[in-house]
Amino acid sequence: MTVAVACVDVSKTFGGTRAVKSASLEIRSGSIHALVGENGAGKSTLMGIVSGRVLPDEGVVELFGHPLRGGRPRDLKNLGLATIYQELTMYPSLSAMENVFAGQLPSTRGVVKTGEMRRRYDELCRMFDVDIPADTEVRNLSVSSQQMLEIMRGVQSDARVILLDEPSAALAEHERETLHRVLREIAAGGTTVVFVSHNLDEVLELSDTISVMRDGSLVSTAAAGEWTKQELIRAMIGRDLIVNDELHNVTAQSLLRVEDAGVGDYVHEVSLDLREGEIVGVWGLVGSGRTTFMRAVAGLEPSSSGSLWLEGREVPWPKRAADAIDVGIVMVPEDRKSGLVLGMDAVDNYWIGRRSSGLGRFLLNRERESRPVKNQARFFGFDPERTSTPVRNLSGGNQQKVMLAKWAGREPRVFLIDEPTRGIDVGAKAEVLTSLKRLARGGAGVVMTSSELEEVLAVSHRILVFALGRVVAEIDREDPNFSVEQIVCLGFRETGSTDVA
Repeated sequence: MTVAVACVDVSKTFGGTRAVKSASLEIRSGSIHALVGENGAGKSTLMGIVSGRVLPDEGVVELFGHPLRGGRPRDLKNLGLATIYQELTMYPSLSAMENVFAGQLPSTRGVVKTGEMRRRYDELCRMFDVDIPADTEVRNLSVSSQQMLEIMRGVQSDARVILLDEPSAALAEHERETLHRVLREIAAGGTTVVFVSHNLDEVLELSDTISVMRDGSLVSTAAAGEWTKQELIRAMIGRDLIVNDELHNVTAQSLLRVEDAGVGDYVHEVSLDLREGEIVGVWGLVGSGRTTFMRAVAGLEPSSSGSLWLEGREVPWPKRAADAIDVGIVMVPEDRKSGLVLGMDAVDNYWIGRRSSGLGRFLLNRERESRPVKNQARFFGFDPERTSTPVRNLSGGNQQKVMLAKWAGREPRVFLIDEPTRGIDVGAKAEVLTSLKRLARGGAGVVMTSSELEEVLAVSHRILVFALGRVVAEIDREDPNFSVEQIVCLGFRETGSTDVA
């Protein structure tokens, strides 16, 4: 078959780190090719080289036999290459439709063909099975809706090769299924799809071919049917991954009690009793109200209402994040961009919003400030020697560990953690989930939500199932009648019916 993308002995070094080492790879035209590996394995750098965003130090990249020269986006577009990054590149003040057609407006003599653009936008919405109003400003859309718009933009470009970095990380299960269908359709039409994903089930289901990277090298490429999940993990990390799913016992001591929490039309009469040392998982579809509920308890929804008790003492319902922090409640957000200042290192991020531990009013003691940051770094499995590295230069998994360390440094009693493993590799996921168990063993209460039901089950003592802004079930993992099918059926209760298939 025709080779769409060819990398020949490609290498790239950043400072003293060789990110990609003599990588050679051929990707067949019209195929779906997955690239997997741990954070720091070199996937993003190799994708950056193929996309033209990163110039290789050595080697050649060819697109349908044409050598690629990085740094010239128009040339790459003319050759039929489109790239969709994990970090959203939306224009917040523009509408959904304008974002999809950004850089590719249909026009004649400088006059935009608005009607044609609207028809094509509606066609794309039907193709992706989404209902995103064309005129809505992107700033008002959810992360998952913005991700769908990013992918729609790539498909709209009619590219011959589409590169996608974690395309489904922010999507709900039904949105992933739609994305998979669309990618299969465009591949069947001759478009080549290359994607990076940490969701190995998705990789095995969607791909024709899978390539594994480890420590900057391509260690193996084979047809998807030749891989199992365990074999992929072993190739990625060089060993078998063992995750201890045993949960510690919790006390009967109530730590956080929430009654009748509500947020407009999004959350209705939600109650929660979190015990000391307990992890409560919150699961539901995107839009079910799970994150809005957590934001309300964290003081991030000023219009919310409810009653709140901490360690048996009633406290005012928080209307600001500072109110929640003052009583010992913090929220670790899903979006790392909103939780960290990427140009700062871990030490500076740790101390943001708090009085410095410096020697004087105008003098900072860097060594003294670094000490607690390094201690927290060790706790969350982050290399203490990298606490002075700008956060933007860290992998997604390490950024997540920095964000957890930042909030743990405030010594809260309650952690509300939204999508803690979004977009990070399997090894980092295991470390992050293990650190949540450590927090709970230390006496903290943890409420976490994830689109990955498997992860919720791995760490939670109890699970709250959300649908239509309400808790439709509370399930104890030790309940002998518990089943995964029960949770899924309850979570898909979108009509408000009390009947569960």
